[in-house]
Amino acid sequence: MDDRVVIALFRHRITEENKRKAYLGWNDSPICPESKEIVITKRYEYYFSSDLQRCIDTANQLFSNQSLHLLKEFREMNFGKWEGKTYDELKGDPHYRNWLLDPVNHCPPDGESFTQFTERVQAGWDTIADDGLTIGMNSCAVITHGGVIRFLLSRFAPEHKDFWSWQIDHDHGFELVFDREALRRGERCTLLLEVPLMANEHG
Repeated sequence: MDDRVVIALFRHRITEENKRKAYLGWNDSPICPESKEIVITKRYEYYFSSDLQRCIDTANQLFSNQSLHLLKEFREMNFGKWEGKTYDELKGDPHYRNWLLDPVNHCPPDGESFTQFTERVQAGWDTIADDGLTIGMNSCAVITHGGVIRFLLSRFAPEHKDFWSWQIDHDHGFELVFDREALRRGERCTLLLEVPLMANEHG
């Protein structure tokens, strides 16, 4: 058995709400129709996705005809009453300004706290890692959201950077390469690789 496990993280394609720079968490929004078709040459043993449609659609574009395991734990943060609103629409709200200054100790009304969000995502990661180690998985891909990927990189990338320091673009992927025992122990990966996604000139 290979002693390495590769877990790849991909952000969903840009949506109409993303273009508006609106908060998009548990609400959904269609992928922009003018987006160029993209292709990826990499293939993995297993495929996991957030259960939100923008991630499912992205997974089906990148990895067509593959079986998807949907995990609600890999949803974006729930922005509650701020879903679908922009900075300009919220900037007059004192609670919103407090959240911007201290997002760990404030949370959106009817939404998730940062702690609730990270604990949920960690639970999803633990499910993949534990089940993957049990079946001897060598590789998998996870199609998810920017905030989820930021947290997982802050937690598992070789370079120690906080959540807010990671820039996660749409149509972008990372591979985290673990020693099997390090993954079992919940340690950081040994190697972080960017995964190239290319526009399909024939699409």
